[in-house]
Amino acid sequence: MRSGGIRASTRWAKLVAAVAAVGLLLSGCGLEAGGAVPLRVGPGSIQPVPELDGVRIIVGSKDFTEQIILGYLIEFALSAAGAEVRDLTAITGSNSLRDAQLHGQVDVAFDYTGTGWINYLGNETPIPDSVGQFDAVRDQDRDKHGMVWADMAPMNNTYALVTSAESQQKTGAVTLSDYARLVNTDPATGNTCVGTEFSVRQDGFPGLVRKYGVDMGKVKKQVMQDALVYPATANGTCQFGSVAATDGRIPALNLKLLEDDQKFFPKYNAALVMRESFATAHPQVAQVMEPISRLLTNESITELNRKVDVEGQEPANVARDWLVSQGFVTAR
Repeated sequence: MRSGGIRASTRWAKLVAAVAAVGLLLSGCGLEAGGAVPLRVGPGSIQPVPELDGVRIIVGSKDFTEQIILGYLIEFALSAAGAEVRDLTAITGSNSLRDAQLHGQVDVAFDYTGTGWINYLGNETPIPDSVGQFDAVRDQDRDKHGMVWADMAPMNNTYALVTSAESQQKTGAVTLSDYARLVNTDPATGNTCVGTEFSVRQDGFPGLVRKYGVDMGKVKKQVMQDALVYPATANGTCQFGSVAATDGRIPALNLKLLEDDQKFFPKYNAALVMRESFATAHPQVAQVMEPISRLLTNESITELNRKVDVEGQEPANVARDWLVSQGFVTAR
């Protein structure tokens, strides 16, 4: 792994997040939000759609690698279809993106079914089946908030805990139940790095310790930026770390996912999210994106994430190159 790649990606993400924040402030003042799409594309299998010609569409995302890639996939696809796309990727945090969508500052974004069910809708019990979880969040979010979920992808970016291969050999931990036993019986072996959002989300660490009966008084928890959890776990600073299951740094650093043997973590399949008024006015958006979403498997998105976080490539280039390789668009 080349650490320079992570540093470059982090600097890039911070810059884009700052630009996105400015865009949100400007839109609140009644000015245009978002910037230009960073790279040009032409039609491929995605051909110009007359109903989208010149339609102004603001695309958003959260501020981590996978989300930024997913945002660019939408932007390039809709650009090839003829829309006037504006870039508002890298918004900090799930709630900020959600608020931007509810208030009309973002028209379309990929989000995760588990996040919608737990965080946005306030449910406490996840639905273990991916399709069932999607159907439930789709129906409830439309009824309560007028939000449309469409084009669920196979990829499931659920939360997980990992450990290094060396640490796994020493502790024998292969499941989250093993992790709980280690923490409760020998706290010195349970030093855990957790990301800032994971540390407070009910579908994150607080819920996990309740489900598995972890004694919080014995947990040696270090809260840090998500990007730092991966190297900290790999180099032994922490024996365990919280991750997103489709992150490319997991295979690159030879980290081992612990099995969620009690099925605590919800399903986090990615899907398009739009306001109902926007989705009704422009049904072609979901039609354009459907064949792309179908190809977003755990394997494919993990590889795209790896290109950014390990190789140091720019997310826009990675997203465009993948769409070109699949024949959806052409590079210009």
